[in-house]
Amino acid sequence: MRLIYSIKTATSGLRTHKSRSALTILGIVIGITSIMVVMSLGEGAQNLIIDQIQGQMGSKVIEIRPGRDPKGPTDFLSILFSDSLKQKDVDALNKKINLPNAVGVMPMVFSSESAVYGSETYQTTFYGMTELASHMYNIVPGEGRFLSEEDVKSYADVVVIGNKVKQELFVNNEVALGQKIKIKGRNFKIIGILPEKGQGLVIFDETIIVPYTTAQRYVLGKKYFQHIIVEADTEANVNKTAEDIKITLRNLHNITDPEKDDFSVGSQADALKTISSVMNALTIFLAAVAAISLIVGGVGIMNIMLVSVTERTKEIGLRKALGATDKEILIQFLLEAVILTAIGGLIGIILGSGLAILASSLITKFGGLDWQYTFPIDAAILGLVVSSLVGLAFGIYPARQAAKKSPMEALRYE
Repeated sequence: MRLIYSIKTATSGLRTHKSRSALTILGIVIGITSIMVVMSLGEGAQNLIIDQIQGQMGSKVIEIRPGRDPKGPTDFLSILFSDSLKQKDVDALNKKINLPNAVGVMPMVFSSESAVYGSETYQTTFYGMTELASHMYNIVPGEGRFLSEEDVKSYADVVVIGNKVKQELFVNNEVALGQKIKIKGRNFKIIGILPEKGQGLVIFDETIIVPYTTAQRYVLGKKYFQHIIVEADTEANVNKTAEDIKITLRNLHNITDPEKDDFSVGSQADALKTISSVMNALTIFLAAVAAISLIVGGVGIMNIMLVSVTERTKEIGLRKALGATDKEILIQFLLEAVILTAIGGLIGIILGSGLAILASSLITKFGGLDWQYTFPIDAAILGLVVSSLVGLAFGIYPARQAAKKSPMEALRYE
């Protein structure tokens, strides 16, 4: 009953000074709002990236990159200039004895190239692939067809273009299918046009795709690959297939020490794990920065509570004269601080959620992204707990100052 009475007394005191109470919790509201927005947008960004990876690359796809697994800036540079993946590697990986659980092996080259049609020029992302890309990356032409095995074998001058490429080169809504565009001065016949796919891990709207054999011989002049994509027969066999790839390439490259690998192997699961770790770390960092305002808000609460103690000196003296103990006075003022911060936390959660919903809608509308709002339940719980702890921590000193006041001196205070 004493606790209930203390709570009623504390809330009564807060209602008496509504304006001051509102200003006191402002710092807490701003802090919790910031945390909610950051955490919500962070989860939304993570979900968007993961959905795009899963949508573009099947869960059974394994990626082989030249150069060792990057552990620093110099390793990233070595990847750019590495020529460790060649045709002999593709041939070895295609042998069933080496990769019994693989159902497809696709070499890949890419660069940035200009595509020309008439007087129009458009800078595109240029890919050399095989017919397997359609299945591996879930890309099916809306018009025409995709590359065929025969196109790859015959070094055919054919190209599949993205929707944006079509819009930029064929500005007068001309029929693009069957027309020829120039890449590095060579004519390529358009055999397929991809439907609009929007943003993704690979922006296929701005992409042109040709047989990798044609790309290597006539456009890039390369005899090595920048990626080799392998598809396992089942998700359960992805890890086994990845190990088989490593064994095959090490044997082929005469590598006995895994630390000296001149290639790296990663599955979609690895990519998702890495992205999740990076995004979580970034979100936590930003939330920690936003939480600084909670400390500022806590200091503000302590200052206002000290002022309140001074202003209410007579009230404290009167309560003590009527029999209130030091403990009851301490609990009353401590409860006032906790209630203030808890209310600030609730307001911050509601306001933060509203701003996050608004931000998600604006990103979807103006950014062209399928951004889904996510309510960060962990952040909401954390916000309430932290705001209450802030009130408790920064309310102790003012509450003790109130409890220590002498009844006689308090009653004589002017």
